[in-house]
Amino acid sequence: MKSFCFTAIAVIFVVCLFAGNTGAADVIKIGLTAPLDIKSVEQRDPYWKQGLDQKRAADMAVEEINAAGGIMGKKIELVSVDTPSKPAESKVILDKMYSDGVVIALGGSASSVAIANGKVAKRHKKLYFGTLTYSTETTGEEGHKYIFRECYDSGMAAKVLADYLKRNFAGKTYFYITADYTWGWTTEDAFRKNTDTLDKEKHKGMLTRLGNSDFNNVLQIAKDSGASVLVLVQFGRDMEVAVKQAYELGLKKSMQIVVPNLTEDMAEGAGAEAMEGVVGATPWIWSEALKTSKGKAFVEKFEKKYGRYPTTSGASAYVIIHQYKEAVERAKTLDTAAVIKALEGHKYIGLKDEQYWREWDHQSVQTVYAVKCKPAAAVKNSKYGLDFFEIISTMKGEDAAIKLNDWTAVRSRVGAPAVLED
Repeated sequence: MKSFCFTAIAVIFVVCLFAGNTGAADVIKIGLTAPLDIKSVEQRDPYWKQGLDQKRAADMAVEEINAAGGIMGKKIELVSVDTPSKPAESKVILDKMYSDGVVIALGGSASSVAIANGKVAKRHKKLYFGTLTYSTETTGEEGHKYIFRECYDSGMAAKVLADYLKRNFAGKTYFYITADYTWGWTTEDAFRKNTDTLDKEKHKGMLTRLGNSDFNNVLQIAKDSGASVLVLVQFGRDMEVAVKQAYELGLKKSMQIVVPNLTEDMAEGAGAEAMEGVVGATPWIWSEALKTSKGKAFVEKFEKKYGRYPTTSGASAYVIIHQYKEAVERAKTLDTAAVIKALEGHKYIGLKDEQYWREWDHQSVQTVYAVKCKPAAAVKNSKYGLDFFEIISTMKGEDAAIKLNDWTAVRSRVGAPAVLED
């Protein structure tokens, strides 16, 4: 009897195992790691809005692909996990995702998180796509075969902004208030190099912690410095708070405020009055996307579904999932190495004009925009109050992105190989 029971249990186990594998084989799991939960104001991640936009757009992409038959006949399952902007916690979450069968992952609202997640991807030999990681290190010093970046980087933002600032603020003094982590450091560095403000005695700066809620002291120091340009290297809620407080202190009367990396949801959080006249950069704008067929369809569908316009973080998440689908279909396999090969050098039309995945650093090379925030009255009268940006300068991706010899030099300085390693 015991022998019969043992045999029966073994048979049931094997049947369940194969049934489970059959089900898994019919589904392609894609992971999304980003701050997603809308908690109380005190508990919210500084970048929660950007994470939410990624989730909404990723859901749309998955719905569209599944409705059209999936990827090579397999449906996509989006595995979304609320992931704080903390590298140590994010690594644990992504490690479990890959171990549980996620084939690729995307996300990262903080560059420190994206870089950490890229290392997890490399260890698992699976793909990770950065949706919102502007640090130059992501595809520079920390770049490798398993990480791709769909958005632009801070170097590209600095170049398009410098083109405008040099024409309008030549010879003026700058003051930097910078988030104290990799994105902040590399963004300030790129900005200083491109605006000829490397002299830190003349063009002073201060660091602030991620998640700061009071910038009044550093803003007062900036105001008292006599500088003409205030560069707020802040993002998400930190930027919203900093710009609001700068406005309340009257800094806009004597200083041009620059936010190197800007999104509409951040501008919305700071308010139309505070944002009026603020200058920044972005790789994607919903109003500009309306000029292309795919961009128009995406914006209108997002608007109908969520009652607002998408931002660049959502657009990037949406494009990544569609790009992965197309790469798998070109490769005719889910094999990671084959998909990487199918991506490298590939040109595509996502939700704007042409982009391409550059082979030697996995950066999506694309057009970048310098923008100036419109008058408060115009913003308030616009639909959803989200029509913030007037394009003041445009730069082609090839002109904005780092060149191969500079990239190789950056890698050499940290002992990284001159080619992306496995």
